[in-house]
Amino acid sequence: MAWTLQQIAQHVGGVVYGDKDFQVDSFATLQDATSNQISFLSNTKYKKYLATTNAGAVIIGNHVVEDVPYHAIVVDDPYVAYAKAAALLNPLRSAQQGIHDMASVSVDSKIHPTASIGAQVVIESNVEIGQGVVIGPGCVLQNGVKIGDDTRLIANVTLCENVQIGQRGIIHPGVVIGADGFGIANDKGKWIKVPQIGSVVIGDDVEIGANTSIDCGAIDNTIIGNGVKLDNQIQIAHNVVIGDHTVIAGCTGISGSTQIGKHCIIGGGVGISGHLSIVDGVQLTGMAFVTKSITTAGSYSSGIPAEPTQQWHRNVVRYRQMDKLTDRVKQLELKNKS
Repeated sequence: MAWTLQQIAQHVGGVVYGDKDFQVDSFATLQDATSNQISFLSNTKYKKYLATTNAGAVIIGNHVVEDVPYHAIVVDDPYVAYAKAAALLNPLRSAQQGIHDMASVSVDSKIHPTASIGAQVVIESNVEIGQGVVIGPGCVLQNGVKIGDDTRLIANVTLCENVQIGQRGIIHPGVVIGADGFGIANDKGKWIKVPQIGSVVIGDDVEIGANTSIDCGAIDNTIIGNGVKLDNQIQIAHNVVIGDHTVIAGCTGISGSTQIGKHCIIGGGVGISGHLSIVDGVQLTGMAFVTKSITTAGSYSSGIPAEPTQQWHRNVVRYRQMDKLTDRVKQLELKNKS
């Protein structure tokens, strides 16, 4: 479907420079776009492609409008506008309402007639599924699960007992929500299981990436706030609380009973120890390792970036000498004081 630049501009809150009735039907990069496509520029290092792009139109900021050879939509934030426009040009495919013949659905579940239940789905007792929900093929919803309106489970998602999902969520393939947390106790050298009797409560407008795991609470619930966005392959342990509109990149691990505030940004591969508190507005750069609570908003980093192996070996030797060096400094300080 083609859209006029005026229609797109109204949708993203922008102003058209050029022909408002010019039509585009899809997005592409500045390098590869054709005349029927629209592109965007948010990173200045790609500005060099504006002069040669074949894009029919470009979404840009005010400072580069004169560099666009054809049509443009000028906005305050080109990347946000791109996200909104891309959603307009690429709407979600509508799902067929009703229950697939190859689904297994308990008779005492409550499924809204506008919901879509795919093939090989298993829905156990006392499940409640809201209006417009899409349950993709191979999903398992155990006893007592509740899913709010317009949420989509793409495929092969497992929701364990009593998990609650809010409205307008997106849960990608392979996600497991509500499996037992890692609760074990040492009984005279033998590990015994601690029953995990809590569940998971997830707010509205949450997106959860493929193969991410969110464990149920040991006693209280694990809680994911409104607007949280989780990347692929994240591990969230029992009784973790994540505040509204926090985003977490892939392969991050969060240990049990840690509380993370609102509007935090957590990079990929971050490790967070258990029983910590992180305040609102914290940024953790990739591969950071958090072992203590963070009480002040701001950016935090740890870890050492990759470097040539030979240099790394030299640095390791120096690290091992740090204690001796510290003792020598203390001794010299004592001598100077005397």
